[in-house]
Amino acid sequence: MVGLAVLSSRILGLVREQVFAAFFGAGLVFDAYVTAFRIPNLFRDLFAEGALSAAFVKTFSQELDRNGEARAWRLASRVFCALALVVLLLVLFGMLAAPAFVTALAPGFTDEKRSLTILLARVMFPFLLMVALAAVSMGILNARDRFGVPAMASTFFNLGSIVVGLGAAWLLEPTFVEAVAAALFDGGELPRDLERATNAILGMAIGTLAGGTLQFLIQTPSLKRTGFRFTPGIDWKDPGLRNVFALMVPALLGTAATQVNVFVNNNFASRLDDGAVSWLNYAFRLMQFPLGVFGVAIATATLPAVARAAARDDQDEFRATLAGSIRLALFLTVPSAAGLIVLGDPIVALIYERGSFLGADTVETAGALAFYAVGLAGYAAVKILAPAFYAIDDAKTPARISLLSIVTNLFLCALLVGPLGHRGLALSTALVATGNAVLLVVLLRRRVGPLHGRSTAAAGLKIVVAAGALALACRAAVPWLEAWFPAPRASDRAVVVGGAILAGAAAYGATCALLRVEELRRIVALVRRPR
Repeated sequence: MVGLAVLSSRILGLVREQVFAAFFGAGLVFDAYVTAFRIPNLFRDLFAEGALSAAFVKTFSQELDRNGEARAWRLASRVFCALALVVLLLVLFGMLAAPAFVTALAPGFTDEKRSLTILLARVMFPFLLMVALAAVSMGILNARDRFGVPAMASTFFNLGSIVVGLGAAWLLEPTFVEAVAAALFDGGELPRDLERATNAILGMAIGTLAGGTLQFLIQTPSLKRTGFRFTPGIDWKDPGLRNVFALMVPALLGTAATQVNVFVNNNFASRLDDGAVSWLNYAFRLMQFPLGVFGVAIATATLPAVARAAARDDQDEFRATLAGSIRLALFLTVPSAAGLIVLGDPIVALIYERGSFLGADTVETAGALAFYAVGLAGYAAVKILAPAFYAIDDAKTPARISLLSIVTNLFLCALLVGPLGHRGLALSTALVATGNAVLLVVLLRRRVGPLHGRSTAAAGLKIVVAAGALALACRAAVPWLEAWFPAPRASDRAVVVGGAILAGAAAYGATCALLRVEELRRIVALVRRPR
């Protein structure tokens, strides 16, 4: 259920990225937007979708099991109020300190580019408040085994961003929006006026705020149906509230690695040519599609289960649930990574190459995508493993690994950016994510005992072999399909990409069946199970 909901969100997320690519391409204006959005987005991942979710779900689940619904609802209300106050102060600070954030994140930006980035960051910072409240709502619903609506919430973020963003862009700069639309549909000349593009991107920033608001509001009816009733008030002495914040403090470091590493990458990329920040962003968004559909979905469904097992001190169930989730993540993300590496160019061309996004941008984005994909399984494993530590009251271990990975990424970026450019920054992030996952497995095994390591390693080896078959099938299918559909039309590109994916999926499924991969049998049984 979560996978389908996240799939819907990721599809609309790609549509959102397509809108940006068509209207703004890869250059000064979109570099500024990406950098500006990363400032509140970092705090979103730390306070909203990372540390907060993990800390709140654990504490709320314990409150439900031990003290009943009334105490749990009171805790949820107090977390809402306390979080709103803290994040509101953070938003005000962020808006005032935007110049300092931009200088740290993008020291290579010119004066014009820097000024635009500061303006966009100030416009988008209030987005943080709404998504933080949305994260608490998601935590409540997940703890009550309601996964569909919170997983769909980000769909409404993307929907609001697109509809309100384009509407605001048209109101601020109608001639620019109309000219790009005409070029897309009628083949007209694209506008090259930087000032008009700057005004239009401000409209897209306003759309981001609208999307964040929708992400919160769409969950409120489900909250009411679970029995939640909001009671205003903050009691800083509440043990549950203090436990949430106590778990969050070290957990901030434990979940920070990916976003801080993106910050580091942005810092290095800002010193490269215009477009480097955009290429990395487009590639990272594509890599996040399978990560969100598979990795995040599995992690979302796993966290409440392992939290309840930890609360009951049932280590057998804890280990079995975690090991099964990791194997399932490998089964889905390893072939996805192989497909992204082999089919990077046709996929990027199909999704982005229109309007202001040119063929040269396709090559550069696909190059970054191939290196990001190397770490896809690692990213997914970290999403599953880090919250498992919080479930057993150990937030320090992920924090220490996170700090180590940040330092490692800084070193690798400095080492790889020279010979590989922006591709080296993507490779550094992927290597760090993989190393992070390996360390988490080793240290969690010391805490809770064996995590079915032999069966997981055996399944992983079979999956890698099957993914190799997928890659060979995809590589063989592309030139054959391009011979039949050579025109650079979107429909032809869709046939080439779709046909290659089908060929790869068939090869992967057949190889997994021959190798008797258990995860394939489980998925087939789940699909066939009577409802």
